[in-house]
Amino acid sequence: MKVLWLTAHPEPRSLNGSLYRDGVQHLLDQGHEVRTSDLYAMKFDPVVRASDFSHPDGERLVVGSAAQQAFERGALSPDIAVEHDKLSWADTLVVQFPLWWYGMPAILKGWFDRVFVGGFAFGVRDARGRQVRYGEGALAGKRAMVVVSAGAREASLGPRGVNGELNDLLFPLQHGTLWYAGIEVLPPLLVHGADRVDEAAYASHANVLRQRLEDLPYTGPLPFRHQNGGDYDEDLVLRPELNPHATGTAAHYRTERAFEVGRLPFMP
Repeated sequence: MKVLWLTAHPEPRSLNGSLYRDGVQHLLDQGHEVRTSDLYAMKFDPVVRASDFSHPDGERLVVGSAAQQAFERGALSPDIAVEHDKLSWADTLVVQFPLWWYGMPAILKGWFDRVFVGGFAFGVRDARGRQVRYGEGALAGKRAMVVVSAGAREASLGPRGVNGELNDLLFPLQHGTLWYAGIEVLPPLLVHGADRVDEAAYASHANVLRQRLEDLPYTGPLPFRHQNGGDYDEDLVLRPELNPHATGTAAHYRTERAFEVGRLPFMP
């Protein structure tokens, strides 16, 4: 595999920092190629600015169109172009972060805001003029796994846990960003009880991470529905005969077995 490991934690001596280094080394030991984007270490600027797109001073900035036009003419900010090169090279993306207020750290959200621009990550049409997204699109053929730490207990991030089910919390990233751009999303890895980890707990989390990395080529993705597969009507609403009692995020899985792991190898 060619893996881009994207991580966002301000302290390299943290649990996240240790697992990041452990995971990258394990992939290398297994013979995979790895590139990294350690956003805090890079001092990555998460703020979208007109200068990202070589946009003329004094002209109104329409971010979506300005970003796509800059991408098409090769005029994006150099730090964005570097991230595009890494993503284009990779067939697999690991996204690692601590869960802060039920979301990503701002620096990571800003990475997606600045890097996933039109023309590169979305905005592609098929021969019929339809937007290809949600399972199709510019980044189709790639896979991603989210590694997220949380101070909460594991059960409290389960189906009836007070914090909400993990895949629901990650739905904006896993479905609305990665799957939207065509990237298949593997079941996430939760590092629970992150503020109470002793040596034994760390060893357990590290072993689980290593095993998940070894299984990456064989792990089946979350069974999200394709936008253009016939499941949605012209208004992009799920057809009434499909999952008739499901609403919200649950309606957009083809099956309730969202964590089923297959054994067919992924061939980039």
